[in-house]
Amino acid sequence: MAGTAPRKRSKTAGSRATAKLSPEARAAYGEIRKGVAHLEKSIAEIQRGFRKAEKKIEADARARVRELRRDAQAQLGALKAKQRDALRSLKDLSAAAGESWREIKQSADSALDGARATASSIIERFRSAIQG
Repeated sequence: MAGTAPRKRSKTAGSRATAKLSPEARAAYGEIRKGVAHLEKSIAEIQRGFRKAEKKIEADARARVRELRRDAQAQLGALKAKQRDALRSLKDLSAAAGESWREIKQSADSALDGARATASSIIERFRSAIQG
């Protein structure tokens, strides 16, 4: 390596290209370079906006899931109460004498019909919530 002279830095491709251009071409080159820089800023802004929108959508989804869980717990509680009523009617029916069992059965049938309707409604609400 002895005897080698230090090399001069070479010009960048961009500076070499603009050095050979006419003033009009140089101006056009500058405008295009500004346009590219503007596009870079626009892309960065779009990416920031996308990340912000994504975070908001995720937060909204988490809030909706919490709301659905609370609603499900309330609906299930009501359904379990109806189930307990039906079981109570069943117990009353087994202890009934004479014709009173018909009244108890009608009451139990009514409670079961209401419970089935409530269960169907709950299932449909959650299906529609999942499908959007």
